[in-house]
Order: sequence, then C-alpha cells, then structure tokens
Amino acid sequence: MTIRESINPHVANPAFEKDFSLEMLQNDQLRVTILFVAWIASFALISFLSIFFYNSFQRVFHGNFRGFLFTFAIGTAIVVLCLLLERTAIRRSIRQRRDASPALRYLSALIETSIPSLGMLVVSSYVGPVYSLFTPAPLSYAIFIVLSVLRLDFRLSVFTGLVAGIEYALLATWFVNKDPAAATMEPILAGIPQHLVRGSIFVVVGIVAGIVALQTRRRILSSLEMAEERNRISRTFGEYVSPAVMQTLMTLKPDLRSESKNVCVMFLDIRDFTGFAEKRKPEEVVQYLESLFEFMIEIVNRHNGIINKFLGDGFMAVFGAPLSDGRDAANAVDASREILARVNDEIQRGRILPTTVGIGLHAGKAVTGSIGSALRREYTVIGDVVNLAARIEKLNKEFGSQLLISEMVWEELRDGGKDAVPIGNVQVRGREEPIQIYQIA
Repeated sequence: MTIRESINPHVANPAFEKDFSLEMLQNDQLRVTILFVAWIASFALISFLSIFFYNSFQRVFHGNFRGFLFTFAIGTAIVVLCLLLERTAIRRSIRQRRDASPALRYLSALIETSIPSLGMLVVSSYVGPVYSLFTPAPLSYAIFIVLSVLRLDFRLSVFTGLVAGIEYALLATWFVNKDPAAATMEPILAGIPQHLVRGSIFVVVGIVAGIVALQTRRRILSSLEMAEERNRISRTFGEYVSPAVMQTLMTLKPDLRSESKNVCVMFLDIRDFTGFAEKRKPEEVVQYLESLFEFMIEIVNRHNGIINKFLGDGFMAVFGAPLSDGRDAANAVDASREILARVNDEIQRGRILPTTVGIGLHAGKAVTGSIGSALRREYTVIGDVVNLAARIEKLNKEFGSQLLISEMVWEELRDGGKDAVPIGNVQVRGREEPIQIYQIA
C-alpha cells in the first residue's frame, strides 16, 4: 500500500503511492508559498527600515543605497515571478493528478538555493566582496534548507544543503582572493578556513533536515498504514462482528495473513426455502430473510462469532477466528440455542412466518486469513472442519432435528453438553470413517 519499499518493503500499492505523491505536491505548493511571502516580507522590511535608517544604509553601501534598492526591487520581481510560475506548475500537476519528475525537483532546488549566492554577488558590488559574506544574504540559505523538509525527501534536503555549502564555500574563497582589502582585514573576516567551516555547517544542516524529513515521512506513512489497516479490517468484517470484537480487532491490529487456528464452525439453513421463494415476489423473499438474519446476526455477534458468508437461505459463522476467548464451542452452542428460541418466539408473536432452521456445529483446525488479490480480498476459513460442519447441518433433515453437533464440539462443552443426546456413529457423505453425532434440539 505504500510508496516506500526502502522504508517498509512489505507494502506496495501504486494507487497509494500516487495519492501520497500528490499530497507531497501540496506540501511543495506550501513551500513555494512560504518562499514567496518571505521574499516579499524581506523587501518590505528593508524598504521600511530604509525610511528610518537611510543614512546608515548609505554608509554601508558607500553612498549608493538607492542603486542597491532599485536592483533589489528588480531581483525581487524576478524571484517572485519565478515562484509564481513554479506554484502555478505545481497546482496544474495537482489538478491533473500528475507527479513532478525527480529531475525537475532537483532543478528547482538548485535554482532556489542559488538565489542567496546571486544576492551575494549583487551585494558584493556595493559593499565589497568579503563584506558581502557578512550580510543577511548567506543566512537565507537556511530558509531554503529548512523548507526542503516539506518535500519529505531525504536526498533533496541533503542536496539543498550541499548546494548551499558548496556555493558559499566557492564564493567565499573567490571573494577573499579577489578583494584587495582582504589583506588588511582581521583574519576572522578574511580567513578562508572559517568560511569553509561555515559552508560545511550548511551541508550538515542539510543532512539534519534530511533526517527530519525522513523521520517525518516514516511517521506519516506509518499513520496512513495504520489507518488503511483499520479500514481494511472494517471492510473485511463489516457489519458481521459485534462492536466489541471490532474494537478489539482495531486495538490489536491482527495480522490477517493465513494461519492455522482452532475454530468452531456453524452452518445454519432455513428449511423449505426453495418452495417458499418460488411462490413469492423477490421483495417479499428479501424482507423475510432480513427479518430472520437481523436477530440471528445480532446473536452470533453477541457470542463473539462472525458471519463469514451468507449462503442465500442461510449462513456460515465462525467462532474463534480471528479472535478467541477460549470458549469457542460453548459460544457457538449458546448462540445456536438462542437462535432457535428466538425463532420460536418470533413465530408466536406473529412477527415472522412459520419457519424451521437447521444448525450444524463442528470444531477443529482450520486455515484462516484474508485471501484474494489487491482487487478483492475476503476473510475466510478453509479446512475439513468447514466441510464437516456443512455435512452435519444437512443431517438435521435425516434425523428431524434442528441442532446437531460433532463429538469434538461435545467434548469441548464439558458440563454444558449434558442435555446433548448421542445419536451414535453416523456415516457422513464424502468421509470414509463415521463420526459421533449429538443432538441438542
């Protein structure tokens, strides 16, 4: 389900990867917007300060502050225009649900991070090459490095830090060597080593920003994976488990991969349903089934079972998977008894038509898990225990009973199976050896 094989290689979903990439484009749009506002604010701040400190600026810029301000205004207009174009391109990609290519990302990082370098080149012609290294221009490298975190790309953040560090180190070395005044300056100003250290700090900051971006990305993807896991569990079990079981599934975040478990399987069948449906409209048939399934599902849920699948005129329920409370057979028998009692009660109250149901229970090992493909998955139970439970249910017609259980279920009931009447060894179709069957109702 995810974009990150390097972070979590067991998940891979192209649709999720595309959605996540589009979310990153939203971050990129925010980053460009912040740069746009920051640049406008910088120009506004310098213009505002020039009103009160014009003479100070004149001395710093050797009497040519107006020329610098005009150049800065032109540069601001160009930068703002470029940022607007970049933001427009990002918005277009978002609308078209098309991710930007990695090459364009690196190109934009290179161009944006080079803006402070161009600023120092411009300022150096007014205040002197070495002194330009101590203006606010090189400090703005940090803004671009910090904002690179919004791209949630470790390599891009490191690349941004490298561009800032290398460009500053090269400019500083060139400025110191070309400035005639450097020889008379204090070593702390004109010494190349300290400028190389400053450039190295930009690289380190880029690496730190990359680590922050990587960790943030991991946490976001982990949160999205957890949300997807909750949705997957909800989709898998839907309305067929009790709220308590669903909450436990969400809390435990079970692994729904195939595994072998002890379960108790229930098959329930509505007798003479074919003849009933033949004489009625489809709407009446559906209404009849819903009137039965409504309370039957509620009973199964309340006894910690799940409705695994509907079979038209009945259903298959499982007790003990995906969660078990250690009373799977007892829960299945209790649910069966209550269903039979409720059917009789509903008939007596005139809420449903006269109805007879047959229930068969068998317990044993089964393979449980979410089976299917990326297009369609279903939680299912596979094994002989399922086949035998279905065969036992069909024996109700032969013995005129409503609830039959296997010896495996009876043994797990202990005292709860005292009222079970042994029928004896019964030959079940499809099996060589007969099995012991007990009748409860």
